[in-house]
Amino acid sequence: MASGPVAAVYPIVDTAAWVARLVPLGVRLIQLRIKEPSGTQLREQVRAAHATCRAAGAQLVVNDYWQLALEEGCDFVHLGQGDLDGADLGALRRAGVRLGVSTHDHAELDRALGVRPDYIALGPIYPTLLKQMPWSAQGLARITEWKRHIGAIPLVAIGGLTLERLAGVFAAGADCAAVVTDIVRHPEPEQRMRAWLATAAGATGILVATDR
Repeated sequence: MASGPVAAVYPIVDTAAWVARLVPLGVRLIQLRIKEPSGTQLREQVRAAHATCRAAGAQLVVNDYWQLALEEGCDFVHLGQGDLDGADLGALRRAGVRLGVSTHDHAELDRALGVRPDYIALGPIYPTLLKQMPWSAQGLARITEWKRHIGAIPLVAIGGLTLERLAGVFAAGADCAAVVTDIVRHPEPEQRMRAWLATAAGATGILVATDR
């Protein structure tokens, strides 16, 4: 893989239409997270989102559906702890599909490190409106702890992040900040996304590839 742009901001959306709205603004890394779609609809959404990203030199992360991401030649797969057992991580590696893994506690972090991920996500950093979480808010100090433990592996902070909290997340040690509701529920999503990108412009971020 060739090295490409740095992504310090990582929006997570649930449709290819959102991908098409945000990627032209300068987003370099974006996750498509669709819950309980039909098989045909899911493939169409992934294919459309991937086409948008490829045309713009951006990277698409597919949440959960590793087989489909593999078949469609996508860039990343993001897996929760419950999805690791059933995923063919060897096939993903051979195809050059990168892997991100969610973590919420030390046991999950140890397990994630064991599969050699391309990034590790930690959350929720703050209470989140998106869904009920069985974990308490991690806080900024946990970001610093996680980063100290994982070293060079990129760390993605997620959960309850807003533009106003972004600087603190990076100061605590996160390489990348994932955002959901602060963009998709904002009255002016494109304007808000531009503000996120501008605020994160000086951060290190995840190094992503522009060609495979």
